[in-house]
Amino acid sequence: MNSLNISSFIWGIADDVLRDVYVRGKYRDVILPMTVIRRLDAVLEPTNDAVLRMKAQLDQAGITNQHAALCQASGEAFYNASRFRLRDLRSRARQQQLRADFEAYLDGFSPNVQEVLEKFKFRNQIPTLIEADALGFLIEKFLDPSINLSPRPVLGGDGAVRLPGLDNHGMGTVFEELIRRFNEENNEEAGEHFTPRDVVRLMAHLVFEPVADQVQSATYLVYDGACGTGGMLTVAEETLMQLAGAQDKDVSVHLYGQEVNPETYAICKADLILKGEGDEANNIKYGSTLSDDAFTAQEFDFMLSNPPYGKSWKTDLERMGGKRGLRDHRFLIEHGGDPDYSLVTRSSDGQLLFLANMLSKMKQDTPLGSRIAEVHNGSSLFTGDAGQGESNIRRWIIEHDWLEAIVALPLNMFYNTGIATYIWVLSNRKPAHRQGKVQLIDATQWSQPLRKNLGDKNCELSDADIRRICDTFLAFEETEQSKIFPNAAFGYRKVTVERPLRLRGIDPERVYKAQEIKALKDTAERAETAPPVIKRVLRRSVEADPLRGRFPATVIGRPAVVQYEPDPDLRDTEQVPLTEAGGVAAFLRREVLPYAPDAWYVPERVKIGYEISFTRYFYRPQPLRPLEEIRADILALDRETEGLLVDIVGGG
Repeated sequence: MNSLNISSFIWGIADDVLRDVYVRGKYRDVILPMTVIRRLDAVLEPTNDAVLRMKAQLDQAGITNQHAALCQASGEAFYNASRFRLRDLRSRARQQQLRADFEAYLDGFSPNVQEVLEKFKFRNQIPTLIEADALGFLIEKFLDPSINLSPRPVLGGDGAVRLPGLDNHGMGTVFEELIRRFNEENNEEAGEHFTPRDVVRLMAHLVFEPVADQVQSATYLVYDGACGTGGMLTVAEETLMQLAGAQDKDVSVHLYGQEVNPETYAICKADLILKGEGDEANNIKYGSTLSDDAFTAQEFDFMLSNPPYGKSWKTDLERMGGKRGLRDHRFLIEHGGDPDYSLVTRSSDGQLLFLANMLSKMKQDTPLGSRIAEVHNGSSLFTGDAGQGESNIRRWIIEHDWLEAIVALPLNMFYNTGIATYIWVLSNRKPAHRQGKVQLIDATQWSQPLRKNLGDKNCELSDADIRRICDTFLAFEETEQSKIFPNAAFGYRKVTVERPLRLRGIDPERVYKAQEIKALKDTAERAETAPPVIKRVLRRSVEADPLRGRFPATVIGRPAVVQYEPDPDLRDTEQVPLTEAGGVAAFLRREVLPYAPDAWYVPERVKIGYEISFTRYFYRPQPLRPLEEIRADILALDRETEGLLVDIVGGG
């Protein structure tokens, strides 16, 4: 059986055993941990007796710190020192005896496995399973001889392979398929699912390929701040090892990650433990990356992530002291002359904060620096006004020249959402030909349809598609699907444009100077014919500059400069591109003053923002239909309508 068949078989166990015990949304609370337990049990079977002998010797010698010795006996980074195996428990007829023996079996696992079981909260399910007389049947199903969850093949009587072994990659695929099905069943939010392997492989190649010939025989650290079940970390490790091997380099890779969901955290830890990477499993931390960063002083060579998008982080914000009390160095920095430059986004969506977190962990003193690939939805490209968190993050990234490229993926690439998604590729060691520029790649048409939809996912990136995207990235040339822009092309100045106040009820067409406003205000207040206005003072010592709101006037027979009172109802804003020749003044003279000659702006209120619009750069207008074709359709509809009216009237 292949991985998909095995996951389907395990999925079927839920309906066979748990249908009348749990509601469908709770099946995962039993099936996922039992899958992990059975896999662990199968891996440990050959060395079970050796572990028991070692356990007896250590107990007899009075040795309490037994972990290292028992792992050595098991040949793995984990062990089970109980006297039971799952096969021993299926013959237990009495439920209470089965419960006691099964709990003893679970207690025999090593501490690293105990943490996995704790995060699954699997022991909480045992009373329900016992009460329903379902635990024995559950164990029997996972021991079914028609499936093999062991890494070793099952041989027939003639010595031939009856069932192939399930390697670590295959086991990971089984996990991912089960999680996808459960997420789909429970209608999880778009950001709550794992990343498909084809997307992960593309991200890994975009991170590693550009520097493959610079990788040395050394140790590299890989990090994912929203690591889920760990699939992105393991694919990244495999890709780096392959590329390094092709260069005859002997690299060592260490994986680091953090995950806030206890269930997916447990799966990630279990997966690494199964691969014999016990030390790596210790580098996977539980908790919120935003409010409880587990790697505050750590820097990483390569970082890949698919953070949750469209998900509130209000609880994290409150834990961090709220917007006013937040002092986290990752999100409150110095930039653009502002010592309190805020990267704090709206509490309704914290996806860009995960990117800011990774940027804070870039290596600064190595030849390769750090390379990053992160998946985002479209809102990260343009939400947030100038001066707000999302725009500030984009500005911070682009003005530091960290953004290499953004790749637009095909729609329906993910299992639980069909929305547009994008891969951001960043580096703090841009090659010379990329410096000061950003590449946008439209890969929305580069995919292959699936024979059968997997949730919302109806297409995938084939090896050829991944190769095409990577080649386009590496070529760094202008094509129909690849556009290259200077950094400043994405920036703009948000300018507040003022117009003079015109008092209603007196002379709606007249502009009033400050001293006239005071007199009219006094009259209006007595007559109750005009709204309150704000007083402005005369400016005699400054030069007239209509664009700054300082207009020439004659006061008591002498020339003067006066500021008009701004009218809030006529206030407007303009976005002036940073690339505008002549700056704000030239833009206003061309775009505003011809239509509002008395307009001005306040330089102190100008804010800088950044946004990226794929639609603007890659929009392909659909050709208009020929007039004769449109006319023929109208005439056909007209004839059809007349026929319907005849039928209706005739029927009356």
